[in-house]
Amino acid sequence: MTQPKLKIKKGDQVVILTGRDKGAKGEVLKVIPAEARVIVQGVNMVTKHKKPTQVAPGGIEKVEKSIHVSNVAVADPKTGAATRIGYKTLKDGKKVRIAKKSGETIE
Repeated sequence: MTQPKLKIKKGDQVVILTGRDKGAKGEVLKVIPAEARVIVQGVNMVTKHKKPTQVAPGGIEKVEKSIHVSNVAVADPKTGAATRIGYKTLKDGKKVRIAKKSGETIE
């Protein structure tokens, strides 16, 4: 099975569309194209119990778990609202991503 083409990239500001974190905004820390999932900073936090090792002490820590890419949308650079992604070729031949709502380029 081929990996799906994801329009969301690492470093994008995204809005959560569904789930307990609906409406939250955050930055994409990692993209997992094989599973069509992303890890967003401060979203889908879970408690993880770590055993102590010789290097690190054990304890309870909060970590971000992955969220399916269909449940997030890129935040519009102009308004901050959720938007879809389009592509546009500039006059110099460079292909850029644009926000469908405002037409702004997404860096």
